[in-house]
Amino acid sequence: MKIALFMALMALSLPTLAQRTNNKAFGMMVDALISESVPVVTCNELKQMPEAVRLDARERKEFDVSHLPGARWIGYNDFDLKRVADLPKTTPIVVYCSVGFRSEKVGEKLQAAGYTNIHNLYGSIFEWVNQGNQVVDSTDKPTQYVHAYSRTWGIWLKRGKKIYE
Repeated sequence: MKIALFMALMALSLPTLAQRTNNKAFGMMVDALISESVPVVTCNELKQMPEAVRLDARERKEFDVSHLPGARWIGYNDFDLKRVADLPKTTPIVVYCSVGFRSEKVGEKLQAAGYTNIHNLYGSIFEWVNQGNQVVDSTDKPTQYVHAYSRTWGIWLKRGKKIYE
């Protein structure tokens, strides 16, 4: 019975997953990790939001390997609201990490602090790279390298050159 219910729920969610990612298994994993307490945007939607501030909620070493163009690092374990104190509370903000879990948690903190236009990038940097979008290194030059967090999580990164250190 539980399996049938699970399969029915997955079948209902597949049309939504297909709109967010081309990799249904990846989409199912992301959907299992996030609660959408922070509204999500897809990579294509983010490209239509040039005014959005991109915040990277990964660790500094991950950010230094590569990040979305124009992104600023805010961290996760040591996230501090002081890093966004210069942003008006109504600023359009898109937070991302590796797959979307850490960025959702940081997004929740931003919402609790009164920020009203926060979004989580669905699938985060892995989905961004998997769709063939550019990332840049610490000198803002295009790179193929992506910090894959760990070998376990790295299986979801299908493009780019994985870095684990």
